[in-house]
Amino acid sequence: MLIEVQNLMKIYKMGDIEVRALRGVDLNVEEGEFVSIMGPSGSGKSTLMDILGCLAKPTSGSYRLEGKEVGKLSQTRLAAIRNRKIGFIFQAYNLLPRTTALRNVELPLIYAKVSRRERRRRALAALEAVGLADRTHHRPNELSGGQQQRVAIARALVNNPSIFFADEPTGNLDSRSGEEVMKVFQQLSEAGNTILMVTHENHIAAYSQRIIRLRDGMIEADERAA
Repeated sequence: MLIEVQNLMKIYKMGDIEVRALRGVDLNVEEGEFVSIMGPSGSGKSTLMDILGCLAKPTSGSYRLEGKEVGKLSQTRLAAIRNRKIGFIFQAYNLLPRTTALRNVELPLIYAKVSRRERRRRALAALEAVGLADRTHHRPNELSGGQQQRVAIARALVNNPSIFFADEPTGNLDSRSGEEVMKVFQQLSEAGNTILMVTHENHIAAYSQRIIRLRDGMIEADERAA
């Protein structure tokens, strides 16, 4: 099992006030699953994604990633997991505006101290995988919103992560660009990649295999996508 979550709780303290963002979540995700997480504002979606993405620790409960208890790991070890095992894709593309698509995709490999030749090879392969082999030297302002998001996906793909976390990846896109991006996610899923995606749009969630619905910090429904 890739992800195993048991009785996960997250409490934020604001002075004398406690906000219970997660109230005992149980969740398993197998390798290769494509899962959408849905729910209204304040349901705990972002908090759950932050914990699963090793950006935050739970207040209590267990989260095991590839069999390792995440809550017991040091910040250094968590950073290493984020760099090597997790690919993040956000609603805002977070691309460097004055830098080419190729250089944007190379960035994680620069931080990982990968050789220049190997960086270029892997970045070109990632851009080809998302259908942008002909846009390698274009800067973000020369690309459409859908193309920019595909560059962001290529950047997440370049380290061959175990799992992709996508937070509203089509939130800034028109319908056509959103469909382009979701076709890339489908291809990643068909290639055996694990994807967890937060979305508030039912037609986007329909691309996944499984939909988890949160409400008030708890799982309200866990169902197969139609």
